Amino acid sequence: MNKKTYLAILLSSAATSVSAVDLGEFNGTQFDLGGYVKVEGVHNMPDVGDNQFSGSARQSRFNLTAQGEENGHKLKGFIEADFWDNVNDGSDSTFGLRLRHAFISVDNLTFGQTWNGQFFATAPLDVRIINFWGPGAGTIAGNGAVVRPELVVHYAKNGFRLTLQDPIYDDAAYPDMIGSYTLRTDGGHAFSLAVTGREVGTLNGDSELGAAVSLASKFSLGQTALSLTAYTGEGQAVYAGWGFNGSRGASTSDVNSAGEPITTTGLSAGVTHQFTSKLRGTLRYGQVKAEEVDASVSDDTFKMATANLIYSYTPSLDFGIELRDQNAATLPSAANFASSSVRDEGRQVEIMAMYKF
Repeated sequence: MNKKTYLAILLSSAATSVSAVDLGEFNGTQFDLGGYVKVEGVHNMPDVGDNQFSGSARQSRFNLTAQGEENGHKLKGFIEADFWDNVNDGSDSTFGLRLRHAFISVDNLTFGQTWNGQFFATAPLDVRIINFWGPGAGTIAGNGAVVRPELVVHYAKNGFRLTLQDPIYDDAAYPDMIGSYTLRTDGGHAFSLAVTGREVGTLNGDSELGAAVSLASKFSLGQTALSLTAYTGEGQAVYAGWGFNGSRGASTSDVNSAGEPITTTGLSAGVTHQFTSKLRGTLRYGQVKAEEVDASVSDDTFKMATANLIYSYTPSLDFGIELRDQNAATLPSAANFASSSVRDEGRQVEIMAMYKF
């Protein structure tokens, strides 16, 4: 996988690929700077409560890649930050840097803080949307709160990927595990099969093994791309972002009130069409159903629908508008990234401008 393709996958949730700035070579190591500046305005229209408008440039991010070859081994280091850390100084416009990625790659081995194995099994085959808190809804990688475990180890070769990652369950005796295989055809189609296994905490310090299987596909049909994914299994709610207690970020529950693991099943479908060389549009729907939910959760199925138009004013500058609707509260909203805030059920409209470098 070349550098530009890899960066595009890393930033697929931003709805566009990235071209890095070549900083040159020093002592046999190539340095590249990448990222984007994104400004957005979001109009929130919750099903309950008043409408609200908010603006932000906090998604803006930058990254540095260093890569070279030593003693016949390909080496790469990647670090990326954005501005989603809150700074408690009383100002609404002062925010701290947040570490998004920091990893090292040696040939086929990658280790550090980066996307989990579920993400790599589904995101490259998904359509792209603007919603910062919505990419992957309906897939096994739909929960952005745990999309980058503190430590991930990937081994990838010839379409196969084996991943061991920092477990979500604090008392787990072994890492969360994902194995996947992705097949890409000469016609531009792609198919991915993934199997996951993780230790799920139940009651009184006990645990059980939860396992899930995922299928993802993407079809290239001229100027149109179609994406279809589905998964089912136990122990995946925390990664999918919907479980017994609804959506609670990293606290999404994989067990019911009796401490028994529940099954969740998700699906998504999306289509992107390139209308002109500068204008493209996307429709996407995703849902996750929990086998059972807490009495405080009004619906056992989370649903999210998205529609957007992106206009590439220049190759580096995009303007976009996105409409989205969801039936239940979920991850923090872009309007207020605080630990207690949520994205309420209802509709949103986002307008944005993004300059990529």
